[in-house]
Amino acid sequence: MNDWPDDGGYGRGPANPQPEGPRRMSHVQRPQVPQQPPRYDQGHNPSFTQAQGTGYDSGYNTGQVYGGAQGGGNRGGIPPQYTPPGSSGSGTGPAPDWRKRIKVGSIVLVVGVLAWGIGTYAWASSQMRNEVDLSKVIERPSEGDCTTYLIVGSDSREGMTAEEKKKLHTGSAEGKRTDSMMILAACSSGNTMVSLPRDSWVTIPNFVGSESGKTFPARGGAKLNAAYAMDGPELLVRTVEYNTGLRIDHYAEIGFAGFANIVDALGGVELNIEKGFKDKKSGADFQAGTQTLNGEQALAFVRTRYAFAESDLARTKNQQKFLSALANQAATPGTILNPFALYPTLGAGLDTLIVDKDMSLYDLGKMFFAMKGISGGDGRSMNMPIAGTAPQGSLKWDMPKVKQLVEQIRNDEKVTVESNR
Repeated sequence: MNDWPDDGGYGRGPANPQPEGPRRMSHVQRPQVPQQPPRYDQGHNPSFTQAQGTGYDSGYNTGQVYGGAQGGGNRGGIPPQYTPPGSSGSGTGPAPDWRKRIKVGSIVLVVGVLAWGIGTYAWASSQMRNEVDLSKVIERPSEGDCTTYLIVGSDSREGMTAEEKKKLHTGSAEGKRTDSMMILAACSSGNTMVSLPRDSWVTIPNFVGSESGKTFPARGGAKLNAAYAMDGPELLVRTVEYNTGLRIDHYAEIGFAGFANIVDALGGVELNIEKGFKDKKSGADFQAGTQTLNGEQALAFVRTRYAFAESDLARTKNQQKFLSALANQAATPGTILNPFALYPTLGAGLDTLIVDKDMSLYDLGKMFFAMKGISGGDGRSMNMPIAGTAPQGSLKWDMPKVKQLVEQIRNDEKVTVESNR
């Protein structure tokens, strides 16, 4: 006897020609599928449209049957989202364009450096004291092929307190006089620095007063520093040009305080002193050897004259040596490109540096680099050739050699003249 229900035969289903409806099986739970908007990338598919409209998902479109992970790993039967062309699909956005970022960063850096440079130049130019009017100098020699500077160190105590005067051993004399003078010739054939001893015996020619505008007759023979005492920088330039025949293109003067402040702003200047010496009047007290001089020591070094047998001639040599070392240290990338070194140095020197009206910051920079070139072997330094003594214990120039020296500088020729002192 067969206990199976009569279903038309095992494995053949019921005899009803209509398909049997779905049966509810309580032990099977099918997850609810959320409604999805029509997918326009599927094309026209009536079955798919009908399924979307009824919420039914056959699983054949996405590989999901009854929420099972049969194919694409997208659970819940939710169709995969559309990925735009060029997108990585990871949700992190496109990869950064490093070439563009580097280009933009470089432009910003260049603009920043240019702005800093222009700002620094404008500020430094405003600090310069363009007070000397060389247009007042009369009967000037013709221009030469080199750029010439008359560099003067004065004993001006302007702006110094009583304590600073005592510390720097400057004394308290009123007014100002030239303590050192030198001609710097910046030439393509090589730079030359020629010291003019302040005790040089020269002729003070006729001149036009820098303040009064009056014409004064020649004063005859006198020491070179007397010209500065009579009528300042303009008469000093007039006297140097008259006695040498060399045109002076620019003038630069610095006093005691400014000189010491520049040295201190640089953190001192390293110098090799070949032989130790002492001088009570200047406050000098040096041992032989390489050492770093601060502002006070540097001023004592360039002012000392009584400790040497050659007096003023020995002092001018020390002045040349120190100025070259100063320029060599100041005109370096470590100072120029470092605002923490550049601004203190410029601030310490520019407001005490007196220059001619036509001298720019660029000209001043060229002057420093020319001095640096001399210390680096690109040129030479010397005293004005001396022939002997003159009245009032002064020094007489060797005029044949002076004329030869001036001719070589004027024509931008290599200087071959030798100084005997």
